[in-house]
Amino acid sequence: MAKVIGLGGIFFRSRDPAALAAWYAKHLGLDAEEWGGARFVENEQRPGYTLWSPFAADTGYFGPGAQSYMINFRVDDLDALLAQLRGAGVAVDERVDQSEFGRFGWITDPEGTRIELWQPPE
Repeated sequence: MAKVIGLGGIFFRSRDPAALAAWYAKHLGLDAEEWGGARFVENEQRPGYTLWSPFAADTGYFGPGAQSYMINFRVDDLDALLAQLRGAGVAVDERVDQSEFGRFGWITDPEGTRIELWQPPE
């Protein structure tokens, strides 16, 4: 049987795509290419995986409001990135979770979208 083998991309609407792309480039290092998005190339030397996971419609995990999706980015140094983001005035959730799956933190982008940052375990 033919099947899905991975995540091909994340596509969403934005009030100002160019400004939002510039914000993600400045604060998260996602340099948009000429076509407007960023490409991630899998790297065997960095741990991690990609999940697909539906949540209940009334989940509080995505933060307050009607946000219907949440992007999770793998990061190389969660503490350093959160400090860098706080220093730049980005809305950073004070909570950081740690489990056998790694460490997790959350931020909010300029359009109000809650973003999860994940540092996989070593």
